[in-house]
Amino acid sequence: MSAISIGQAVVLGVVEGVTEFLPVSSTGHLKITEGLMGIPVDDTSVVGFTAVIQVGAIAAVLVYFFKDIVRIVSAWGRGIANKEERHHHDYKFAWWVIYATIPIVLVGLAAKPLIEGPLASLWVVAASLIVGSGVMWAADQMGRHKRGEDDTTFKDAMLVGSSQILALLFPGFSRSGATMSTALILDLDRVAATRLSFFLGIPALTGAGLYELKDAVGAGVGAAPLAVGTAVSFVVAYASIAWLLKYVAKHSFNAFVVYRIVVGVALLGLLAAGALNA
Repeated sequence: MSAISIGQAVVLGVVEGVTEFLPVSSTGHLKITEGLMGIPVDDTSVVGFTAVIQVGAIAAVLVYFFKDIVRIVSAWGRGIANKEERHHHDYKFAWWVIYATIPIVLVGLAAKPLIEGPLASLWVVAASLIVGSGVMWAADQMGRHKRGEDDTTFKDAMLVGSSQILALLFPGFSRSGATMSTALILDLDRVAATRLSFFLGIPALTGAGLYELKDAVGAGVGAAPLAVGTAVSFVVAYASIAWLLKYVAKHSFNAFVVYRIVVGVALLGLLAAGALNA
């Protein structure tokens, strides 16, 4: 039997789609949901399943930002073929995304045993949710929100891309939360910070999903639950992206900060009471 049923795959797909790009930690919410459903959060096949269904959310980004991605990739291709085209921002940005992905790839491979073992604990998730909230609140207050997407630099991309490591090592910190917070500290406005987070997430999350596919299938998760979870996460993530971009254009991140603290404290209570297995 599959380690995850079709029904559980639907629920996890919804959770992934809603939370992947909101700064609330998709990994943390998936682990909490798995714990509530009695699914072992540190099981190899389960860890693989959660990485694979992220590909559905990434596919939603590819579809939503299709025109932007085509523009950037086209500029990159023209720059590769013609030196005179290399002064365009889109050409440079394409390379920045590639370079900014290298740190998380190296750390992910080196720290894989820790990520899938001790750091997969729900205690880590709870603490990371709360600590990450403080970082996000401080970043939103510190940032001057004066720089737009066209003002991003190589330094911005590398710092924001490297911040994804926090979420990789500490599930609950949130990849989106870490990248958006870093971008805000660098004085990008909220929309620019959010869009940069999306673009930097494409190679990192796609690579993680493809890398974990063999473990998810080979260790006991059936092809049907994987397909269902991925499809559901795609549909829900697309709606989530559209909503988030409209929201951050007019609101601060305070609502997410409060939500994360509430979830983190509630999770600590459930773990302390023995209602959830860490």
